Amino acid sequence: MRSIVFAAASLLMLAACSPQAPDGAAAPPPADAPATPPAAAPIPEEFSGDMDARGTEPFWGLQIRDTQITLQRPDHPVVVGPNPGLVMKDGKAVWETQAGTNRLVVTLSLAACSDGMSDLKYAYAAEVVLGGETLKGCAGKADAMPKEGA
Repeated sequence: MRSIVFAAASLLMLAACSPQAPDGAAAPPPADAPATPPAAAPIPEEFSGDMDARGTEPFWGLQIRDTQITLQRPDHPVVVGPNPGLVMKDGKAVWETQAGTNRLVVTLSLAACSDGMSDLKYAYAAEVVLGGETLKGCAGKADAMPKEGA
């Protein structure tokens, strides 16, 4: 019986310590409490879906798919990392992933781009950083990449 009385008294003391509004509802958090982080911004349509990028001097190709990012270059092993999704930074879409032992960062910006070797025009400029190496090129939606003679 004594333990029941002690437990009931403890519960009453805890309830008295909990901040409540006059109507009995939970009180709002104090003004200096950390704010709830904002919801993630929606992905702009321009950067949604499968994307491809390519560059010259040196030649390289990159595919961004739903679950992975793949970088291919002649005379180098294929680099594959999981696609964590993009983050918008200063109007640019940025994907950061771990590919093997290297950090792979892909940045696409909505800007007219030419690969420098052909007259092909792309809708995006691309930058790929793998370890300490930076590759620059052009990109587009995978299903709308420009083609020679088209």
